[in-house]
Amino acid sequence: MSAEAELRETICLLAKSMFDRGLTGGSTGNISARTEDGGLLVSPTGTSFGRLDPGRLSRFDATGAHIDGDKPTKEMPLHSAFYDTRSNAGAVVHLHSCHSVALSMMPDANEDDFLPPLTPYGIMQVGQVKLLPFFMPGDPAMGEAVRGLAGKRSAVMLANHGPVVAGKDVEAACNAIEELEATAKLAMLMRGMNARALSDADIKGLVTKFDIDWED
Repeated sequence: MSAEAELRETICLLAKSMFDRGLTGGSTGNISARTEDGGLLVSPTGTSFGRLDPGRLSRFDATGAHIDGDKPTKEMPLHSAFYDTRSNAGAVVHLHSCHSVALSMMPDANEDDFLPPLTPYGIMQVGQVKLLPFFMPGDPAMGEAVRGLAGKRSAVMLANHGPVVAGKDVEAACNAIEELEATAKLAMLMRGMNARALSDADIKGLVTKFDIDWED
């Protein structure tokens, strides 16, 4: 099996796993990954994560031209913005995951550090998450908002919509967005219970040990 064929299968396998566990439903969510030649494989518009066809993924060449497969997701500006601003981005995933969307609607949601520091893994795998305002689905302004971060964040939360995460490869991106949703779920479960978060010293220790980009 060629490297691209293997990547196609991996994209569809991981997408189905997230769909089967209720992390995104219906025809929501989109996923993309870099190919060896610098192009992209992208989930088509209007498709379900539970039923992606490896042979019908949208294929872009290294210049950004759509050369094969079905019409890509309308959220391409989001994906392109991460690839253009983060040189190490090898994949981008966007979900409509329930708990992270719920957390984005809370009046006290932190715009600059959306995920509360509840576990080490949210910090290690996701880092700081920027909460962006609501945009109409498919609005190119979402991509411009990501570009405005100048590559400083690997993850953003679209208010009332869903998270978007870039990773070094498709497995890393999927792991990170799942960790984002798990942390958001914990945050919603613990609301009003005066839960003990990680201390500033705990966070500093994690950031130092695992060489995490972090803004004080």
